[in-house]
Amino acid sequence: MSSRELTIADRVISDRSGAYVIAEIGHNHEGDLKRAEQLVLSAAAQGASAAKLQKRDNRTLFTRAMYDQPYEGRNSFGPTYGRHREALEFGRTEYTHLAQVAKEAGIDFFATAFDHPSVDFLMEFDPPAIKIASADLTNTPLLAYAAKTGKPLIVSTGGGTGDEVRRACDTVLPINQNLALLQCTAVYPAGPADLNLSVITRYRADHPDVVIGYSGHDLGVEASLVAYALGARVIEKHFTLDQSRPGSDHHFSLTPPELGALTAGLERTREMLGSPDKRCSAQELAAVRKLGKKLVAARDLPEGHLLTERDVACKSPGDGLKPYEMDRLLGRRLAAAVRADEAFTLELLAADAPTVGGAADVPAVDGAADVPTVNG
Repeated sequence: MSSRELTIADRVISDRSGAYVIAEIGHNHEGDLKRAEQLVLSAAAQGASAAKLQKRDNRTLFTRAMYDQPYEGRNSFGPTYGRHREALEFGRTEYTHLAQVAKEAGIDFFATAFDHPSVDFLMEFDPPAIKIASADLTNTPLLAYAAKTGKPLIVSTGGGTGDEVRRACDTVLPINQNLALLQCTAVYPAGPADLNLSVITRYRADHPDVVIGYSGHDLGVEASLVAYALGARVIEKHFTLDQSRPGSDHHFSLTPPELGALTAGLERTREMLGSPDKRCSAQELAAVRKLGKKLVAARDLPEGHLLTERDVACKSPGDGLKPYEMDRLLGRRLAAAVRADEAFTLELLAADAPTVGGAADVPAVDGAADVPTVNG
């Protein structure tokens, strides 16, 4: 059995658990603390396990040219890309407030760290986990730095290769065993053919001690349900209050009703998967009795009769000896007469040992004189 297990706050995530659902707010709060608070509370109300933001140290994260490049259009919150990012960035005041809101709502709260200063910033709030974005799958210095915090790491793998995923795991696991690896596609939004959910199965085989998950940029909830069925136990989806709002993420984010449908659907999926142990449940017993078969007398049979296949029939209801027990009857004599359609029981059999192949009906050979002697 796999030993994969991860604990985030007081939640144990494993193959046997339900899904740990992350409502990725990102910057869908648009720099508005009140909207961010509404998103956290709504995520909690819809059954999410965690609400998550994104944290960047914008001045050190981007080159000067990228920071200063013009950034205009409907989704812009500033005249340059750097000013745009700064307008969406929360600081200590906002994080302190939202952490308290989340605590009171009973939902975990953490963020994606895009750089070393952001890891340090988040650690001031003692987060239950740290997320690493797909863009930093190859950023082994950041992976190692975040791993050294001892916090569970949730690493997305969009745009990566198998070798890059293995390198990331080889970087993190010697430092920190608390890792979740998420299949992800860096397409926004991602269509069905982009998702490659079978990678979840590959990750589970290649990393038997790592919790596997799914970070989805697809529309709706269907892919997340399939991902859970394939073994993903951390499910991350972007979350918004209004898909029509300006911003690059709103249009493929889940609305509150959709997030509620996701959490409920994941729990139903867990129920449907059930146990891998095949057994007849209590709920099946009535149908098995009604439609199953038992062994009965094919016709009236007298006491002492030697049973052959012609004497035994398989008929419903299935409340007696099962057809696979027929060999226990054949070649045995009846201790009492039975009527046609009467169910056979082992108590109806005489105490004599069974005769293999019905040999009692074959006359015995008298003496050895008639038996040919080979070479003799």
